[in-house]
Amino acid sequence: MKTAVVTGGSSGIGLKTAELLRDTGYKVFEISRRSHENAGIKHISADVTDTAALEAAFAEIIKSAGTVDLVVCCAGMGVSGAVEFLTDGETRRQFDVNFFGTVNTVRAALPYMRRARSGKIICISSVAAVYSIPFQAYYSASKAAINSFADALANEVRPFGIEVASVMPGDIKTGFTAARSKTAEGDAEYGGRISKAVNAMEKDELNGMSPDSIARFVVKIAAKKHLSPLYTVGAQYKTLVFLSRVFPHKTAVKIIGRMY
Repeated sequence: MKTAVVTGGSSGIGLKTAELLRDTGYKVFEISRRSHENAGIKHISADVTDTAALEAAFAEIIKSAGTVDLVVCCAGMGVSGAVEFLTDGETRRQFDVNFFGTVNTVRAALPYMRRARSGKIICISSVAAVYSIPFQAYYSASKAAINSFADALANEVRPFGIEVASVMPGDIKTGFTAARSKTAEGDAEYGGRISKAVNAMEKDELNGMSPDSIARFVVKIAAKKHLSPLYTVGAQYKTLVFLSRVFPHKTAVKIIGRMY
């Protein structure tokens, strides 16, 4: 039986991915801050920003299962607001969870995968990594950083039989929307554009794809013999990402500006 580890597995994409991996036949461990009882899935309490806690979590997983065959990094959060007015604490928290949380998880898993000379790592990114969203600059930047990180990592660990990929969903209907850390400070100075943009973004999310669709995609590619470096989920989002390579960059930026 293969072993899978999912971060952020207590809700949203992480929860659905953990459940589907279990149903597919994996022995599943989910790592999250909140305790979550789910039949057939072993919960380990750890914050992805805590490197020592993650190292202890993976040591526990190896002791129990013997191997780590698949790691899916789903833990994440969102911060919205104007670059000018967001605090250092808010922006650093965005990167600590989304980017460094992924880095910390990968670093905790790699020694075991390297010794086994096998394994797959799938990082949940976002189409916002390609189309940076105004008043969500740090979220977009954190996801773009994940893509770059995964690309570089893939070449570093390929000789050990380890494969790495980023998966970019578009708008997803999950509790992520309600949990977003929002600040409308500066809205008057920006002519109401902060609240208008965030409201439009959240409307798109609430009408977005289900987390089950992302989970099915992740489980599908995990079963492949080899991973591609980057995937986009959803036909309309695949088209948008393709067009980003065709359009002049300034055109793509203008289009997003008009949308939000």
